[in-house]
Amino acid sequence: MFKHVLIPTDGSPRSRKALKAGIALAKELGAKVTVYHALELLPPYADGRFATEPVQAAARREAQKSLDEAARIARTAAVACELRISEPVTVYQGIIAAARKNKCDVIFMASHGRGELASLVLGSVTVKVLAHSKIPVVVFR
Repeated sequence: MFKHVLIPTDGSPRSRKALKAGIALAKELGAKVTVYHALELLPPYADGRFATEPVQAAARREAQKSLDEAARIARTAAVACELRISEPVTVYQGIIAAARKNKCDVIFMASHGRGELASLVLGSVTVKVLAHSKIPVVVFR
């Protein structure tokens, strides 16, 4: 059915659960996975703070930590795994672009990740991926 699964992660607890479930699904399907992290860097003066190099470096370290964890989980499950990171304009656009660029045939993602309050105001990343993706999206709850 599916041969290449994109699993976006933001490092949140729900995202980690979805990551494990997505890798388990890929194993059952005999599929490979690409784990993707959209690096959200603060623009200068966001929220009244100045986005300094140390803040950006810390965001990169956290993203890499999340991807390293994904690689360990996939290796333990004996599932082929590629890791990708980018700095998209918006997270949902980054997820869709990563799926397209890596020729994934399904996106497997958590129902929500960080910032549940923000998602009420700004709209859920998952909802935006569902609305704009041309490939199937499986939402893990």
